[in-house]
Amino acid sequence: MKPLVYKKTRKVRGTEPERHKLHVAKGDTVRVISGEHRGREGKILQVHPKRFRIVVEGVNLLKKHKRATTAQGESGIIEIAGPIAASNVMLLDPKSGEPTRVRRRRDKDGTFERIAVKSGQPIPRVRAK
Repeated sequence: MKPLVYKKTRKVRGTEPERHKLHVAKGDTVRVISGEHRGREGKILQVHPKRFRIVVEGVNLLKKHKRATTAQGESGIIEIAGPIAASNVMLLDPKSGEPTRVRRRRDKDGTFERIAVKSGQPIPRVRAK
């Protein structure tokens, strides 16, 4: 029996999109290395592993027209940061502040820590709430 397929999107029903393994996490400071916003730095605000995209503050700003939800509410045009591909950014080295590749090492307690390839310094995970 053939699986049920949606006509318009050609997606098989009941399949979960794969989650990509990302080298960055929410709260990290990164530099954009390719694309229209090359050279800009910022903090990661959101991570979308299923779409392999991240939202960096001050990068890929989009204008959104907002309607007032109440009579006293404010309406107007606001700027929000849009998502970019995760491959377009590199994590910043904590020692020098330059972009670096990331290596992983298992700690004594069994957790993984990220190591900057350029300096060998551990990159702390920022647990943003």
